[in-house]
Amino acid sequence: MTTNNHDTTILTRIAQRSCAWSERWFPDAFAFAILAVGIIAIAAIINGAAPVEVAKAFGDGFWNLSPFAMQMCFIIIGGYVAADSPPVARLIFALARVPTSGRKAILLIAVFSMLLSLLHWGLSLVLSSLLVRALARRTDLRMDYHASAASAYLGVGSVWAMGLSSSAAQLQANPASMPANMLAITGVIPFEETIFLWQSIVLTLILTVVSAVVAWYSAPNDAQARTAAQLGIEIEISQHQLPPRSRPGEWLEYSPLLNIGIVVIGLVWLTIEFSTKGPVLAISSFNTYNFLFLMLGLLLQWRPKNFLDAVARSVPSVAGVLIQFPFYAGVAAILSKATNADGTSLAMGLSHFFTQICTHDTFAVITGAYSAVLGLFFPSAGGKWIIEAPYVMQTANDLQYHLGWTVQIYNAAEALPNLINPIWMLPVLGILKLNARDLIGYTFVQFIVHVPLVLFLLWLFGTTLGYHPPVMPS
Repeated sequence: MTTNNHDTTILTRIAQRSCAWSERWFPDAFAFAILAVGIIAIAAIINGAAPVEVAKAFGDGFWNLSPFAMQMCFIIIGGYVAADSPPVARLIFALARVPTSGRKAILLIAVFSMLLSLLHWGLSLVLSSLLVRALARRTDLRMDYHASAASAYLGVGSVWAMGLSSSAAQLQANPASMPANMLAITGVIPFEETIFLWQSIVLTLILTVVSAVVAWYSAPNDAQARTAAQLGIEIEISQHQLPPRSRPGEWLEYSPLLNIGIVVIGLVWLTIEFSTKGPVLAISSFNTYNFLFLMLGLLLQWRPKNFLDAVARSVPSVAGVLIQFPFYAGVAAILSKATNADGTSLAMGLSHFFTQICTHDTFAVITGAYSAVLGLFFPSAGGKWIIEAPYVMQTANDLQYHLGWTVQIYNAAEALPNLINPIWMLPVLGILKLNARDLIGYTFVQFIVHVPLVLFLLWLFGTTLGYHPPVMPS
């Protein structure tokens, strides 16, 4: 096939060169996790921590993210089971019929991913990946499979933390969830002062538009696109038709009565949960979110046999999460627990360094840059905020900087390292049968556009807000 370059853009050429580099040099996500352990361990030793203490922190913290890893697995499983059900599959297939070219398909995936991420990042990863699979099955569409996978991940790499599933915003709005020492510094900050600020909404809109434009112009044209078939990736079509029952013992597996009964019980609990806590707070809990989607999956799959078959199809997608999260837990423990003779951890040292050099005018840029750098090695939005908040928010108080916008500085910067750190790519990689190096070339282009834009907008909108002292719970 003769390559037609007449509509190849500068961003496409940058993306292709970045892809060529990453496919040759970028390690697998697991190797990246091991590398992160080594880098942080060496940095902690340079910071003054004893090697034995570094090793102890790594081992002691290795399983600290086990509950969170299980929640992540169930986000993938629950979302997959619900999305792979016949009703939702039909909606995804209908959406997949809309684009008329490969680039338009990639643009659709990018916008779909970002809008969903504002509701919940887990839902965005799963449904966007399944939309990619549906589009990849179209034989009349030349869609670049790697670029489309990068677009499916774009919500988590751009705007997710500016939406309802923001860990930091949720934490600040719920005083019962905050440590007492942190509450004394930050006070209670409602959504009206964080994600619902007009500055935050405009920032989110700008990032969404810019990200979509970059996805469009960095995508290969039809002549240069590498489809799933060309890459040797088989996109199987789910078979929802159960074979006839062959023995009486299969009656329960084929009967919808069990699914309906469990869903009714679950619906009662969800009604209590939402009525007592309110919808926003209730859905912010990973446990409630996962429970909701498992119940939805049971209902949409209708029969126990269908449900179990869908779970079996989803399980390979969680392999990366299961094996890599313990290593990142070890990284987090080294950052926060391995201390020098003065009792200062590497995380505390980084926090003090970045926050002490801030002025009111430079606070947004320096804090955003610091948070992004730390997020590359500590990929846990909620856990990292608990470490950062006491120092960052105290500096904001000292400089009389808007506390709610400080949370949004953290949220906007939190997404930046996701574009080059493969840990949150794992659900997409599992569903689409890819490696991190297949996406990094395209997400890196987004990264080099986002970094200066995000830091500039954080500074600009910060100048429009005044300071209010912390508000303590009544």
